[in-house]
Amino acid sequence: MTEQVFLDQAAAESGLSAKQIRDYEKHGLLAPAARSEAGYRRYGQADLARLRFIRHAREVGFSLPQIGQLLSLQHNPQRTSHEVKTLTAQHIAELEAKIERLQGMVAELQRWHDACAGNDCPDCAILAGLEER
Repeated sequence: MTEQVFLDQAAAESGLSAKQIRDYEKHGLLAPAARSEAGYRRYGQADLARLRFIRHAREVGFSLPQIGQLLSLQHNPQRTSHEVKTLTAQHIAELEAKIERLQGMVAELQRWHDACAGNDCPDCAILAGLEER
């Protein structure tokens, strides 16, 4: 029998919180955990490997549905690397679009910040800029 760990140890070993692990189970990214006689969740080494995979995918910004797709592909012996690459290319495009939007926000905030005198006067270019929207 493989060594199993309780939820708190699984969290520590995977780098996730106990809440995240329960959420991933709820969203179907992780199979329902085995339970001890007392009803505590127990996780095996395969579960821990899956949790680390999920954590790494989240760290690079994949959404939960995308992670579900990646996990399906990971365990599909008929998969092609083309499928994984296509999913990743779509994610890269989404991230690049998000970066562009964030850079636009920074530029707008910087203009307002630069135009604000920052003195004892009540006039404020930042508030005026926000009112324009």
